[in-house]
Amino acid sequence: MKLSKLTESIHQAILTGSDDPEIQALCYDSRRSSDGSLFFALKGQNVDGMDFIEPALESGASGIVAEEEDRGLDVPWVKVPDGRYAMSAMSDMINACPSSEMKIAGVTGTNGKTTTAFLLHNLLERGQRRCGLLGTITYKTGSNEEPPVTHTTPEAPELQFYLSEMLSNGCVAAVMEVSSHGIVQKRTAHVQFDVGIFTNLSRDHLDFHNTMNQYYEAKRGLFEQLASCDAKPKKVAVVNYDDEWGKKLIAYNEDRKLKTLSYGFGFGADYRAVDLQQTRKGTDFKIEAGSRQFRASIPFIGKFNVYNALAALVAGIGMGLNVRETVSNLADLPQIPGRLESVSEGRPFDVFVDYAHTPDALSNALLTLEELKPRRLIVIFGCGGDRDVTKRAQMGNVAASIAHYTIITSDNPRNEPPSKIIGEIESGFEGTNYEIVEDRREAIALGVSYLLPGDILLIAGKGHETYQEISGQREDFDDRIVAGQMLSDRDHVFADMVREKREQYERDKLEREDRSRSEGEEDLRRV
Repeated sequence: MKLSKLTESIHQAILTGSDDPEIQALCYDSRRSSDGSLFFALKGQNVDGMDFIEPALESGASGIVAEEEDRGLDVPWVKVPDGRYAMSAMSDMINACPSSEMKIAGVTGTNGKTTTAFLLHNLLERGQRRCGLLGTITYKTGSNEEPPVTHTTPEAPELQFYLSEMLSNGCVAAVMEVSSHGIVQKRTAHVQFDVGIFTNLSRDHLDFHNTMNQYYEAKRGLFEQLASCDAKPKKVAVVNYDDEWGKKLIAYNEDRKLKTLSYGFGFGADYRAVDLQQTRKGTDFKIEAGSRQFRASIPFIGKFNVYNALAALVAGIGMGLNVRETVSNLADLPQIPGRLESVSEGRPFDVFVDYAHTPDALSNALLTLEELKPRRLIVIFGCGGDRDVTKRAQMGNVAASIAHYTIITSDNPRNEPPSKIIGEIESGFEGTNYEIVEDRREAIALGVSYLLPGDILLIAGKGHETYQEISGQREDFDDRIVAGQMLSDRDHVFADMVREKREQYERDKLEREDRSRSEGEEDLRRV
């Protein structure tokens, strides 16, 4: 597409330069520029794209988009008021506006985004809607090869390209996690959503948003966009009725005449869960929707997973799925990687791996496991480096308040000293029912070694992640694999102990028999 044509989509854009090159691709990383690419010189938190214009041109970039004036370089230059908005608009245009041809659901909130998106994707597929997925765990574009996950919400060029790929591969719908960073940075600004889902809001990312109100306003941006999208006539907002920020959002949507369907446990929710019955294998409950009632079952534990299932169900209905059929399909949903994922099948104790990395998420996970009435509830967790430091002591307090015993360890310390992060977590503890083991592998080995029949161990913070980032370097590390190794080692040690005890018993038995026989022979000689 000609650069002049792309530029037409941007209000107040000024194109200078004598050439009008054919643009083949868009990029914001000079290392990925190539012949025919358009380079966006974006200003980031730590770097300024203006400093990388020359490397981008050396790699073949055919033009520059920036918020600053042309630097006098012999290259087509597009000056725009907002570089990120321009990148979103051009990404949508160069990919032929794929979201206009599909049903699109966006999931936002602090906790539950990944699970809700994963469940909704599965429900749509089961309802015969070929569906793509973009989120923290995986990107699914309808092909056999899944692209690597880079962000919860990809940057606009990748996002629009993936949507285009989905459309080409026969997808009629797509579900994506929409992070607050993605909203503020306008990655999704030109996605035409049909459904927006709000799960909840709790303390997180305040290093980026500064206040909870700013954090809420960032999340609300998805619904502002949903309300203003005239191209999609039947737009629906799906909102957690029980969340205080959700109630604010419901009121906000009413002012914009945006149809809202609420879900939760409280009276007044459009879709309400009642009569929960939980086992170690899953949860049964009833759904009240107006005058109708449905029996439902999900293969997950935890009240928060009922919230996630309700959100996915209501969003699916908003996208055209049959209510009764979709409620039935809830029972056959797959395990979500790293979300209260059991890794101790068949043992007399339980080990779960979960992504919980906020105070609210850790509390939810621990309270859920506490409902299973364990003999002891043990938790292993840390906090990420270079992220919101204010939540560290709070997470320590949560663990101290709910778990019987805690092992504080490293998560992804990134560029911070692990001991500093651990010290800040420790400051939230009261009492002495914890210990510090900085090495995460050693911490998991120790936690597994403590387990007795009836105990539950929660390994929290990293969930599905397959790496640990220390001093800026990523190393292979998967809590599920490491826990499995430690459990296997424990099994072997236990088996060896049993074998040794059995062998000792056999030796003792032979000795007793020999002693008895010898004593019998001695008695005969005396006679």
